[in-house]
Amino acid sequence: MIERAGVAVVGVGNNVSAFLQGMALYRATGELVGVRRPVLGGMGVGDIDFVAAFAMSPGKVGKDLAEAIFAPPNNFPRIVDDLPPSGVTVRRGLSADDAGADAAEVERVAGEFAGAEVVLYAAPSGRQRTAEAYAEAALRAGAAFVNITSDTVARDPRWLDRFTEAGLPLLGDDLTSQFGTSIVHHALLRLLEERGLTLVSSYQVNLGGTEDFRNLAENDNTKMESKLNALGTAGRVELAPLGYLPHLESHKVAHINIEAQAWGGAPVSLDLKLKVHDPSGGAGVIVDLVRIAAHALRRRRGGCPPETASLLKSPPSL
Repeated sequence: MIERAGVAVVGVGNNVSAFLQGMALYRATGELVGVRRPVLGGMGVGDIDFVAAFAMSPGKVGKDLAEAIFAPPNNFPRIVDDLPPSGVTVRRGLSADDAGADAAEVERVAGEFAGAEVVLYAAPSGRQRTAEAYAEAALRAGAAFVNITSDTVARDPRWLDRFTEAGLPLLGDDLTSQFGTSIVHHALLRLLEERGLTLVSSYQVNLGGTEDFRNLAENDNTKMESKLNALGTAGRVELAPLGYLPHLESHKVAHINIEAQAWGGAPVSLDLKLKVHDPSGGAGVIVDLVRIAAHALRRRRGGCPPETASLLKSPPSL
């Protein structure tokens, strides 16, 4: 029987809520609705155990992880009525000050990663020093590191080299949602090219209501760069600033426009609206990234596994 992957989560936001609840649902029902890979690296979607969790919010620290995922400002809905306790108490994470100066705090976190094969970094984007501090702690703990934020870790050659030399997987940066704006927009642009049409212009607008989205709307530099990486059409596609609308809660609404020319210069215009539960789309990819990371760790494959490229907006090659 395959051993379950032990995961430490950094950040107890909506993505982790969707991830934890989804695994509980699949374990209870045996259903595979919305699952891309029922088995990956010998592990099913339920073959993941949480062994540690870190957050900074006073409303989450000190609580069982299964309770903390519902603490405000999280707003992903309950999809499991009776969620059992996880047995993991959320611990205080690293602040920006800790990350920049306090080596003892980094060592503390590394010690608390004991038992984790994979560290899932799901803290708010836009905190580069904090992301690097957790990557350092994962290195010291001998754990794989999965960065689902837009902060630069895996695509930084210095970090990639260190993880590769240590025989530790480093997956990142910034996941591509299971069915989100980037993957849909990219597929449409690729279809245009495959069918011989000439792209004239294109744009996308993204609106969301999660706390993660609010943070990105205020600190969108790395996110915009990452989204353009995912589209691969720098200079031909415009991205409007992210818009935070609290009433959308965990939904994201995206608008995509494409203007093109077909045979003889005939105009083609496409407008599309996409509405999804943003955290659910993230969790549907996280479950694959975590299993790939655990499988690679067990095989001592350091660096970023090439099979993750389609699951990430900004893998090391970009």
